[in-house]
Amino acid sequence: MKNRWARVIHAVFVSSGIFLAMVPAQGVVAQSFVSSEALEKRIDAIMSGMTLEQKVGQMVQGNIPHVSPEDVARYHLGSVLNGGGTSPTGKKGAAVSDWLTSADGYYRASLNMRFGGAGIPIIWGTDAVHGHNNVVGATLFPHNIGLGATHDIALVAAIGAATAREVAVTGLDWVFAPTVAVAKDDRWGRTYESFSDDPDLVAQYGAAMVTGLQGTHGEWSEPGKVIATAKHFVGDGGTFRGKDQGDTRLDKATLMQLHGAGYPPAIKAGVQTVMATFNSWNGAKVHGNKELLTDVLKGDLGFDGFVIGDWNGHGQVKGCSDKSCPQAINAGIDMMMVPEKWKRFLENTLRQARAGTIPEARVNDAVRRILRVKLRMGLFSKGAPSTRPLAGNTSILGAPKHRELARRAVRQSLVLLKNNNAVLPLKKRQKVLVGGDGADNIGKQSGGWTLTWQGTQNTHADFPGATSIYAGLKEAIEEVDGSVELTQTDEWTQRPDVAVVVFGEDPYAEGSGDRADLTFKDANRTNQALIEKLRAENIPVVSIFLTGRPMYTNTQINQSEAFVVAWLPGSEGAGIADVLVADQTGAPRFDFSGRLAFDWPNSPVNEFNANLPVQAILFERDYGLDYQQEKINLSSDLTELSVEDDMLAPQVVFSGTTRSPFSAYVGDARDWGVLVSGPLTETLGGGLAVSSVDGMLQEDSRRIEWKGAGESQFYWKASSTVDWRQYLQNDAALAMTFRVDKHPEGRVTQRIDCGYPCTGTVPMTRFFKAIPEGRWVRVGIPLRCFAEAGVDFSRITSPLVLLADKPFTVTIKDLRVSNDLTAAALVACK
Repeated sequence: MKNRWARVIHAVFVSSGIFLAMVPAQGVVAQSFVSSEALEKRIDAIMSGMTLEQKVGQMVQGNIPHVSPEDVARYHLGSVLNGGGTSPTGKKGAAVSDWLTSADGYYRASLNMRFGGAGIPIIWGTDAVHGHNNVVGATLFPHNIGLGATHDIALVAAIGAATAREVAVTGLDWVFAPTVAVAKDDRWGRTYESFSDDPDLVAQYGAAMVTGLQGTHGEWSEPGKVIATAKHFVGDGGTFRGKDQGDTRLDKATLMQLHGAGYPPAIKAGVQTVMATFNSWNGAKVHGNKELLTDVLKGDLGFDGFVIGDWNGHGQVKGCSDKSCPQAINAGIDMMMVPEKWKRFLENTLRQARAGTIPEARVNDAVRRILRVKLRMGLFSKGAPSTRPLAGNTSILGAPKHRELARRAVRQSLVLLKNNNAVLPLKKRQKVLVGGDGADNIGKQSGGWTLTWQGTQNTHADFPGATSIYAGLKEAIEEVDGSVELTQTDEWTQRPDVAVVVFGEDPYAEGSGDRADLTFKDANRTNQALIEKLRAENIPVVSIFLTGRPMYTNTQINQSEAFVVAWLPGSEGAGIADVLVADQTGAPRFDFSGRLAFDWPNSPVNEFNANLPVQAILFERDYGLDYQQEKINLSSDLTELSVEDDMLAPQVVFSGTTRSPFSAYVGDARDWGVLVSGPLTETLGGGLAVSSVDGMLQEDSRRIEWKGAGESQFYWKASSTVDWRQYLQNDAALAMTFRVDKHPEGRVTQRIDCGYPCTGTVPMTRFFKAIPEGRWVRVGIPLRCFAEAGVDFSRITSPLVLLADKPFTVTIKDLRVSNDLTAAALVACK
């Protein structure tokens, strides 16, 4: 085992000009951290002067919207984080200067001793999972599932190094990456965060990313290195039915062999933090499992950094809440991620430590580990974030060499599943139609964890310097004297020689990404209409599939002459054109080199037991065609199966994130159509604000607050009309899970729109006033109520419009059209 990990680490440094230029010249072998006697003596000296309040403060991490610099000084907090999509300004698009100003504020507060602090520098953690993905203008690399398909360890390490440099520009010290989960059931909504379903591959890529982020020696003497996090320990990729935060049911040996494989090489590479997992192990939450967190991770594996909890993960431990959980600390979590309720948690932890519920030795061990990491990184001597070597150097953020690295990763990640009649590469002087809702959509090609947590509510303006797939194809095709036409529908002006259709999954992140089966169900029917029309006119179709997981796509493969899996490529869409378009001689510019790092399914569910991962495989791991091989045409009669629902499937508008084809808007008399984007959006007049908040899980709800500054509205609108007549015929209802936070002081109306002037309004003032404040409820309004009010359900444009003119606050967790509500949960038509 030991020799195998040594080979893995050594393999990171195979020849790669880009990577070698980024590592120190004095060595190329990653070293594990050895805790020196001098370091431990310094920790002893610091801890000898610390009070219990100071120690417990080091063990608590809060989310920046809920932590002020004064809080850091007063409560001696050890860390802050910016949760997915959170920025220093509270809005998407914060400038580098905003990040640095905020980082300096927290840093200086941590050294301020006016409240009796110990002068210990704070550490700021961020989710930089495919580049510095919370910052506008950063390079966005392919998600891990795409990197796994490159089978290029050195490339992964180079991406880690580039990401670290861009993070350093904003003055931050710590990233919650890499994920070393081994996704075994692709229904899991975090599959794209996994490099592979092969534990050995995950072990290699995880170690490479750690080395790239932290450096080859881990002394952080080279500018632009950050602390890495191996996550999530352990078993997150093996839950029952692929359910996020679910239960992993394995014996310990199998658990560690399959899902723990990434941790020994990450520790060997010097990873300084490990994040505990949300999931349970055989029914018990890992956040409270001492056997795994202490005996295995810190004991058997020798990890001497610190364990960080996940977003209120301790609150899921039996007998715990978000505000109190001595069980998790005693189990071995050293720093608790308590985004919002950190103050109550800190107070309770102090009381539990004084009472001996949390032993003094456990507190001291946790603080020692935290200080060890901070000292190793040099936080005590690095100075304020804005004074560090790369801080504020905006030329590094989205730098040309980083974008070229990302573009290289894109072309190496592409997997060619089918290329009948050598339709690829695209030849010179061809007339090419480019269509599909992913063709000119940088947000869709980037996926989740992109500026917003779920990766939704983004526009092209949010991606300065990035290139869409269409833009890259257009440039490359025109270079070889071809012509390109972009269509957003199923129409075109000039008959093409070939069509490239880009489609796939819409962005999502954890929770919202879970699926019942692996059938690709295209929410945008325009894509399918375009493909069917092209086939009817005998125009060859090249499908570019954007996805965060292998999916059952037999229908789409059958309909395509060529089928390319592009995963979630990120900001450099031109990397696709590099491989798809030939040069002037007709030769490929670059060949397909990507190979599947996951098996590709030949069934939507396991045909023998739906609780288990899919067993029928169409393409095995390592499959992938290229231009050099002589291949027999792939048959176009692959079996096409479907999963039939017992009842009409619900039409989800919002559940944790807004679902395609809908988008959320706010409006008032100054502008009735402001797109909701980022963690906070307000009307131009300031009378209505929409914010992302924790409902039952992380940022799974939207708080809509009318402030009483005149009439304003919140609504969801479809990109094209939707037909809900079948739901109306089945007596379905518009069902909403919500909480009234403040009763309305004035009039509230709710309506469904079907294209001006078609609309149907229902008065809701009395209804919302009757709901107890602070209580979650699920209530439905029958669609027939809106039909009676004038709605034409054949052409719905806005499924919900809420309008108020006085103070009123409601938090919405879920909105869908469904026929599963009981009679007691339905509102009577008025």
